[in-house]
Amino acid sequence: MNKSATTNFVKYQGTGNDFIIIDGRGEIPELPVKLMCHRHFGIGADGLMILAKSETSDFEMIYYNSDGNLSSMCGNGGRCIAHFAANYIFPDKSEFTFGAPDGLHTATVTRDHVSISMNDVSKENIEDNGNTIIMNTGSPHYVSFDDIVDLQFTDWAKNIRFSDRFNKEGININNVKVNSENELSMRTYERGVEDETLSCGTGVTAAALSQALRRNLSSGSITVNTKGGQLDVTFKSINGTFKNIVLTGEVKIVFEGSWNLNDNK
Repeated sequence: MNKSATTNFVKYQGTGNDFIIIDGRGEIPELPVKLMCHRHFGIGADGLMILAKSETSDFEMIYYNSDGNLSSMCGNGGRCIAHFAANYIFPDKSEFTFGAPDGLHTATVTRDHVSISMNDVSKENIEDNGNTIIMNTGSPHYVSFDDIVDLQFTDWAKNIRFSDRFNKEGININNVKVNSENELSMRTYERGVEDETLSCGTGVTAAALSQALRRNLSSGSITVNTKGGQLDVTFKSINGTFKNIVLTGEVKIVFEGSWNLNDNK
């Protein structure tokens, strides 16, 4: 256990998804993740990430939701931690391979834009119900193209998130509006945060692939507008499986700070 009284962190945001990122290549201190992520009593964030040592890649991404629980892949988090690696850990590198809860990913950092590879999504793991599509893009997503009244979004999403089918494991809920064949707008309710977030990288990926499925697109690039900004998803569909999926968008350093580990109440 790290005996230090403080731990340093960098606060990041990727199209509005915000994260606390900590260099954990040494001994990782016991962290009050839920408190640190609290928006009134802590730093405030959708999640906390630790950049840890890895024997098989440049680093390992350990991700906690703001509820304090370890979680699955986070696309915007992956983009932010790659930027953190390039700016704070490996200043001579701009391309990385890193481990995440769903396996290995690659990342390319170009100033404030970061692209990361996403895992293949096979047709066997897609539930296509027409206007509703369920798939796992590193995290499970429910993608709806139904017309939902904006003021009713959170209640609508909670009813699905806490339904009998999804209550135990949880699922992220997305509502998508089609602007054109290659441009979408969307809102996301994230499990673990249990509220709407300004953006969700795995959700954007799921929305783009769902649009490709609905329009029978074999390859291309789809732009997705979230409340926090714009992301682009490129892909190819080979024999019903989506491959070569890349998520690209802007990230920003918000501020640097330190947390007093003796003040963990």
